[in-house]
Amino acid sequence: MKSAQSRQNTREALEKAKTYTISQLAALLEISPSTIRFYEEKGLISPERTKGNQRVYSSRNKARMKLILRGKRFGFSLDEIAEMIGLADEPKSELAQIEKSLAYIKGKFDQIAQSKKELDILEQDLLVISKKLEKRASELKKAQNKKPATSG
Repeated sequence: MKSAQSRQNTREALEKAKTYTISQLAALLEISPSTIRFYEEKGLISPERTKGNQRVYSSRNKARMKLILRGKRFGFSLDEIAEMIGLADEPKSELAQIEKSLAYIKGKFDQIAQSKKELDILEQDLLVISKKLEKRASELKKAQNKKPATSG
């Protein structure tokens, strides 16, 4: 087993590399190679190939993968991510990327605000139901305590 220090040294060396194999990039990003191939199939990244047809990923591919993973973590769909960063073979200008990203981020803020309102309503509904149930449980306990014990 590798020590924590050894893993850290390997990670630091990978961070400084200019190109990566699929396994190296997957290890660096803490994802599986199949995840990288999936995003390649979707046209979001486009690695170079060696003469032996092995994928070689650039620093640009690494940066795009980080953007894709961040977009997924923030709840954006792959289509939205593709519009924000552009397809690998049809790069967008930086300004176009920023403008598209800002539009999607505003939309996400709107969704969050709506979700907060819905959660506030849900919380209030649950509080009302909880109070009603607590009251009814109390009434039932009192009624149960007033009943004479029956012998069987």
